[in-house]
Amino acid sequence: MTPGDTPFVGASDSNNGITAFVSNSNVSEDRNVLGVNYNGSVVENFYHPYNALFSDDVKRFHLKGHEGNKYIYLFIKTLILQQKKKYTYGYKFNDARMQAQQIMLPVDDSGNPDWQFMAEYMQSLEASVLLKYLQTKESRPHL
Repeated sequence: MTPGDTPFVGASDSNNGITAFVSNSNVSEDRNVLGVNYNGSVVENFYHPYNALFSDDVKRFHLKGHEGNKYIYLFIKTLILQQKKKYTYGYKFNDARMQAQQIMLPVDDSGNPDWQFMAEYMQSLEASVLLKYLQTKESRPHL
């Protein structure tokens, strides 16, 4: 690893999974993806809208047949994290189990994943948190 400006994502539970910044390039380079740890801090996952390199201990989760965005990936992130308690030292979160893992998504009237609902739901949560923050700042401007 040569020091540089490209985030390197390892199996960490902090700093959005970024463990270094490198100038290297390889086939693990990706963007607009969830990086899901299956070693280290298992099941922890982070959304990466930027170009990054990924450790072998981090699987890159892409949606099939749909261009995901920040809000859809953050919705799915929470669903993946709900599986964390299932995977312990004796029941390792490996590639095969990751492939077999099922998560329940909301569906539209046609039975397809309701991407619009997921995005709008996360946008409403974000707006709610931001509004609460702004109200706090207005009532206590010294913060």
